[in-house]
Parts: sequence; structure tokens; C-alpha cells
Amino acid sequence: MFDLMPFGKRREDAFGQLVKSFHDVFNDAFQDEAFAPFKGSMMSFKTDVKETERAYLVEAELPGFQKDDIEISYADPYLTIKAIRKEDHSVEDTKQQIVRKERRYGEYVRRFYVQNIAEDQIAAFLKDGVLKLEIPKQPNPGKKRIQIRDDI
Repeated sequence: MFDLMPFGKRREDAFGQLVKSFHDVFNDAFQDEAFAPFKGSMMSFKTDVKETERAYLVEAELPGFQKDDIEISYADPYLTIKAIRKEDHSVEDTKQQIVRKERRYGEYVRRFYVQNIAEDQIAAFLKDGVLKLEIPKQPNPGKKRIQIRDDI
């Protein structure tokens, strides 16, 4: 049924080759232009999220994006950062031919689950391809102590 293979280097090499084979197959498959519509919906960007006593700090890498390409919204409890890069279809020189196209176009989206924030005080800054958000926490986020009464 299954080949019995002892633990050790031989097994690691065989498993490593299997993983590499799967990786190569999927990489090659998704390079095909037939998958181009699906690539855009799977695109994301890298972020760092930090927390201080008074706020959450988010830094997102968005190289090549302008302020007008980025949309930030908050619909309780989700903060959404969306960046859209449109493909340039104009070809000035008709003698040019695309040999390889690696730059990605489409919608890049990240959503964060955040509660108890002062949504009207969120500040956003874009400099050198890095989007920085400061999301202030709500002071005293609705906690209320309920007194127990002696009478009914």
C-alpha cells in the first residue's frame, strides 16, 4: 500500500522533492494568462500592526500607489484598506511587443477586525510608499459597573 521509509535524510529529501514539485506545478499554472482574473482578487499587501496604550498603529506597504488610489473605510467592526492599480492599455509605439509582464494590476485589499475605537479620529498618512494609520482607542469602551440593589 505505502512504501515504508525510515526517518532520516532520505525521507526529508523525498518529502522536500514532493513539496518542491507541488510548488513548481502551482507556480507554473498560475503564471498562465487564463488565471489573470483570479490573481487580482487574491492580491494583498504587507502590514505591521502595533498597539500602544492609546492607539493602534498600522503601517502598510503600498509602493507605487498615490493618495487617490487608496480607500480606507470603517464599518464596525472592520477597518478596510483598499488600493486599486489600473492597467495602462495605451501603447504609444506600435512596434513594441510585450515580452514579459510581471507588474500586477487590480484591487489590493486588507481587512482588520477592530473594536472600541474612536472612528472619527482615525488619521492616515502616505509617504514613500508606506501608508501609516493611527487608530485611537475609545477611552473607557462602554464598560459599566452595575450595582446590585437590596430591594426588588
